[in-house]
Amino acid sequence: MSGRPYTHLLSGLWVLWLWQVAPVAGTSSKLWQVPVAIFDSSSNHSEGVHWEPQCQQRHLQVIITAHTPPRLEGTWVSTRCEVRPGPEFLTRSYTFHPSRQFRALQHYYTDSGCESPSYSLVVRGKLRLRQASWITRGATETEHHLSKVGMVVHSPVAMQRLASRLPPACLGMALGHMVPSRLYELYNARAGRTCLGALGFSMMELGLVRVETQYPQHLQHHGGKVQELYLGDVHTDWAQRAHYSPTGYQTPLQNAMHHIHPCPVCALVFRSTEQRPPVLPHVTASPLTLAGHWVSQRCEARPAVLFLTRDVTFDPAERSWEGVYRHYSDPACSQPTFILRASGHYSQGHPSVKVQGAQEMVFKVTRVLVTALDESTGKVLNGSRRASCGRAGGWELGVEQDVTPTDGCSALGIQLPHKEYELFKIELDHRRDPLLLVGERPSDGSSPDRPQKRPTSFQAPLMHCGGEEAMTSHGDSGSNFMRFQQTSSGARRQAQLSGLMVMVSTLLAWRCWF
Repeated sequence: MSGRPYTHLLSGLWVLWLWQVAPVAGTSSKLWQVPVAIFDSSSNHSEGVHWEPQCQQRHLQVIITAHTPPRLEGTWVSTRCEVRPGPEFLTRSYTFHPSRQFRALQHYYTDSGCESPSYSLVVRGKLRLRQASWITRGATETEHHLSKVGMVVHSPVAMQRLASRLPPACLGMALGHMVPSRLYELYNARAGRTCLGALGFSMMELGLVRVETQYPQHLQHHGGKVQELYLGDVHTDWAQRAHYSPTGYQTPLQNAMHHIHPCPVCALVFRSTEQRPPVLPHVTASPLTLAGHWVSQRCEARPAVLFLTRDVTFDPAERSWEGVYRHYSDPACSQPTFILRASGHYSQGHPSVKVQGAQEMVFKVTRVLVTALDESTGKVLNGSRRASCGRAGGWELGVEQDVTPTDGCSALGIQLPHKEYELFKIELDHRRDPLLLVGERPSDGSSPDRPQKRPTSFQAPLMHCGGEEAMTSHGDSGSNFMRFQQTSSGARRQAQLSGLMVMVSTLLAWRCWF
């Protein structure tokens, strides 16, 4: 959807945001409040959250802490076969040393179960933490330099596929004569060799990092914890990857010493090398059973400064759905800004030919209700044009308003009715509980409103709460999701800045469904 009609409104918001930033930037030296310089040893900030999912399943209650700057030392591994836009199927094992050196292993596969290795990349370089992120609150911006990148091809089929992407000169010989399990150099900073562009390779994901430590309730008396490393998201457009500065996250890696249990994939990936990639055990595809209630496992971050939780209910008999999307200004989802409640119908298409085990879907959004929960959101909505977003000038904080009669809300970029082409998949977690994977949103903020834009990768999974709940009708802020404490002298000021930034990014690129 074009952003041209909102240029004047956006300009006003940016001026207001910069006016708020100026006094803070001039008076604060704590980089986790407002970044103005590199990290030093005195910069240390932690935040904590008590996560209580609406399911109220005892084992899902967890205390989460995050430190800024993050502690990256150690080895971090994939917990499942990951799916990137394209699609690409891979597992990752990243090791960070106290000397700031890192070694990253990426294993690529031909299938969505990561059972058939294609090739592996071994990446060496150096990483420096720079400052707290201006854009993505709770994240840390970094600077990385690659020294070497090598590739090991694992099968003749992979050699043929790479032949169409890599010029022979990159490897110094014809691809048809490559030797499996031999390491070939693709990049060397000192020698000036670089063949990464032809592979669509990028390590821009290292530009944004966040480490969370989870203390699940059922493990707290044992001192057990789970540590997750969030790295920057990968652009959904292949051509944009090498130049994209991430503002969201991809599937987190877990610390090899502090991960979920049981986790057979963790052990396989940890023991892997570039010559011996992990071959994951075969998993029978789960049928797509949507009935019931699905909710976020944690506070989710999306590109363009969006923090939210999702709460979706499906009624297969009526082919209807309803979703409650609670938006926040902080990475702990403790400071609500607004709620969207959307509903409509869906139809199930054919099994995906690109992602095995996934199902193509088509969703139609026919009704949307909005609840403003903070002053900045209320001002934006009350300042919208007449008949463009509910009752003009009639928005009150905490009061839900139906924007369907005005065909959506132009101030939030919502147009009704709206159709999206989706990709769904059901997987089981380490406890054998079902997870719902929903297609990843386009990085440019557009909508998958035609078949060619159907996603080929997934967002963070939703967990199943059961089928006994009726279609939701929430109008509250969703504060029962957690209790939050932040140890920061500038927390309130930063919350105001983040709230304004959220509104700007929302206007620039708003797509909420699923």
